[in-house]
Amino acid sequence: MSLEAKLETMRAASKQRIPPDKYAIMEQATQDLRESGILERTIKVGAQLPPFELSNANDQRVRSQDLLARGAVVLTVFRGHW
Repeated sequence: MSLEAKLETMRAASKQRIPPDKYAIMEQATQDLRESGILERTIKVGAQLPPFELSNANDQRVRSQDLLARGAVVLTVFRGHW
């Protein structure tokens, strides 16, 4: 299954699970964000970032330079639970 198909499955499940009034609020908030121009200021796929250092899941500091020395790096951002 492609990523887009998985995401569509997740969207459909959310729409069934979330009350319609709450879902409408979420949809409007998403649309407001799109219209704000925020997408033009986000990191794009394939962009090169400056060196950085972050904590991993074990609260250990990890440097991007050290990771890049081992190969390509994929960075994802998890915003946490609502």
